[in-house]
Amino acid sequence: MENSQSVFLHSWGQVCVKYYKWNVGWTMKSRNRFLVFTLTVVLALCTAVQAAGSTGTNEKQTVSSIVQMIPAAVDMKETDGPGNLYALSAVLMDGDSGRVLYEKEGYTARPNASTTKVMTCILALENGAGDDYVEVSKNAASQPEIKLNLKEGEQYYLEDLLYSLMLKSHNDTAVAIAEHIGGSVEGFARMMNEKAKEIGCTNTHFVTPNGLDSADAGGIHQTTARDLALIMSYAIKNKTFLHITQTRDYSFSDISGKRQFSVHNANAFLDMTQDAVSGKTGFTGNAGYCYVAACENEGRTFIISLLGCGWPNNKTYKWKDAMKLLEYGKANFHKETYWQEPKLPEIPVSDGIEEETAEDSKSFVTENREKLGDAYVTGEIKITDSDKKKQILLKDGEKVTCHLRLEKNLTAPVKKGQQIGLVTFSLGELVLDNYLVTADRNIVKITYLWCVNKVFHDFFH
Repeated sequence: MENSQSVFLHSWGQVCVKYYKWNVGWTMKSRNRFLVFTLTVVLALCTAVQAAGSTGTNEKQTVSSIVQMIPAAVDMKETDGPGNLYALSAVLMDGDSGRVLYEKEGYTARPNASTTKVMTCILALENGAGDDYVEVSKNAASQPEIKLNLKEGEQYYLEDLLYSLMLKSHNDTAVAIAEHIGGSVEGFARMMNEKAKEIGCTNTHFVTPNGLDSADAGGIHQTTARDLALIMSYAIKNKTFLHITQTRDYSFSDISGKRQFSVHNANAFLDMTQDAVSGKTGFTGNAGYCYVAACENEGRTFIISLLGCGWPNNKTYKWKDAMKLLEYGKANFHKETYWQEPKLPEIPVSDGIEEETAEDSKSFVTENREKLGDAYVTGEIKITDSDKKKQILLKDGEKVTCHLRLEKNLTAPVKKGQQIGLVTFSLGELVLDNYLVTADRNIVKITYLWCVNKVFHDFFH
């Protein structure tokens, strides 16, 4: 409830504002009388404000919001997935948005064997140089098969070792790279886990750079099909990573030139479909056969991730599952631009006047006597041309929903660029993008002191 002081202030304030609205066309004598009257009122108001400040209370203004939703969400019909898969965990992901298009226990953590080397490679590319000298340690040389048979004390170019790592999955090479980049296997593991969190992995823990079954105080070496797909989707954005993993055969030597090597790409999926652009296999006794791949078709990027996809003698299961997931994605998902221009209504701003108008208040009052104190702002959306062109893979019947949340009314002052709403694009529970809605102009607050200042400005300058 407003107290007596507040009522007094409000009443006299309205009188001042109304007098100011109606002053155009007065005689100088009348204007001077009004000025004296106004100054008297201001003195009384100041006294009242001081008294009210010690005993009065400020009520919080409740601001409601306008909510638009375009279009309405479309109910999805149940559709068949890719069929039965051998893998214990599987994910088909949109490589551009990170959206999971299909999953089978995609969020269950499992050992992932040499698919780990995707992370090892991308970290080396981001933190090292191709012509770095990598010296082989005793620890690296002692790694189990599969290995290049590095010898302690030998030196290699980092770039050459990356081909050994990704084409033939050598375990000794992985440790040599890790020790060079991270100072130690433990230091590199910390880098791997930090990078995984940065990418968005939620249930991944790395212990070794080669993916051999292991554990430390943080837990066992494992990831999920979803997290592994995220790592691959991140890695393929690196052109050097793509070039390495697409190479069929590569030859190199140690820096001394005494030993010569030739490695052949073990990713048979590259030759099974022209859509395959990258991939990495893996196997340990605990993990079973694992595989992660990236495929491109008609502007669409599909990431395929498989964990526990058979054990000996089921080496070919991963290729069958990968092909099923790829064909399912190609047949059921199309690319669509999802930006929609929301309608932004004018928002009234109480007790305000546009800043430009306020600077020329006399002419404004002459033309718009009844509108003083009724101001409006229109929202502006902070978005780039590239944002408007963003696309996402959608299944038939799916619709991206645009939610507009906007303040219903505002109270002056309002600054240009001030947030007054939010536009959210979502697909089901997946939020694709958020964009701020900001005020398009400055609105200054009409106060009793503002009226007095304008009287002086209009009549004595």
